[in-house]
Amino acid sequence: MWLYVVLAALAWALGWLVRDRRTLPCVTDKHVFITGCDTGFGNLLARRLAQRGYRVLAACLTQDGAESLERGCTGHLRTTLLDVTRPDSVRRAAEWVRAEVGEKGLFGLVNNAGVANPIGPTEWMVAEDYRRVVAVNALGAIEVTLALLPLLKRARGRVVNVSSVLGRLSANGGGYCVSKFCVEAFSDSLRRDMYHFGVKVSIVEPGFFRTAVTNLEGIEGALRQRWERLAPDTRLSYGEDFFDKYLRVQRLIMNIVCDTDLGKVTACMEHALGARHPRTRYSAGWDAKLLWLPASYLPACLVDLALATILPKPAHRVR
Repeated sequence: MWLYVVLAALAWALGWLVRDRRTLPCVTDKHVFITGCDTGFGNLLARRLAQRGYRVLAACLTQDGAESLERGCTGHLRTTLLDVTRPDSVRRAAEWVRAEVGEKGLFGLVNNAGVANPIGPTEWMVAEDYRRVVAVNALGAIEVTLALLPLLKRARGRVVNVSSVLGRLSANGGGYCVSKFCVEAFSDSLRRDMYHFGVKVSIVEPGFFRTAVTNLEGIEGALRQRWERLAPDTRLSYGEDFFDKYLRVQRLIMNIVCDTDLGKVTACMEHALGARHPRTRYSAGWDAKLLWLPASYLPACLVDLALATILPKPAHRVR
């Protein structure tokens, strides 16, 4: 009996592998709109898709980012400015995309724009810290998607939402994990709602990569501001040396875990756009596959214990 089970499993794996490698025959007539193209994943993806023949519509936050991308790119690429937190900016970008794609519709949307700071202990945050990050990472992606959904339906296109492994397991306080959990939920509901319209929705869940979002100086600077504004009794509960210990742990984690090869993430995005049968979820990075995703399936008490062991202990804690 076990022999039949093994053979069936091998047949399924082989069939999945063949199916996974099937690609679209032609992409030169397909428009893809990407947000957050100033730097990082979005910038690299825009360049790679343009080289492969896609008609890339790249949205940047700054004029300098847009001009730099255009100068260093070969292939069909157009840029526009977009602040995903501003409804008027989203509306103008959607009108620009509509004029670019015409009656063909929009084949691909990659919601890549994102921020992380501030991250740190929850008690150090204020509500505005959450609003700012959620506005970009979650509400921005939702608003852009809703604005472009009619064009995506017309082309029976694809939506690729950039989440994070921290959208599966919340490892720190601040708005980042909250926003990525929201992206996961939005993507799941959108995928099911769009099933009968032929619009495919994929989620890319990168591990830790060295980008502007994970810039150590920015993370430490934002964290220091929050530490310094804490009430005296709150700082006393942590201890005056807690901040330095917390920073040392963050530096250690980032230096050990962070990957510099952004192509591992953009390769997932490219597959989601160019495969005949894109996957529902993509994991990029060794830490995503071997650390964070397996941990997300463990009992919460074990994950809590592991993280509590790694992070520094407050001076005045319940014993």
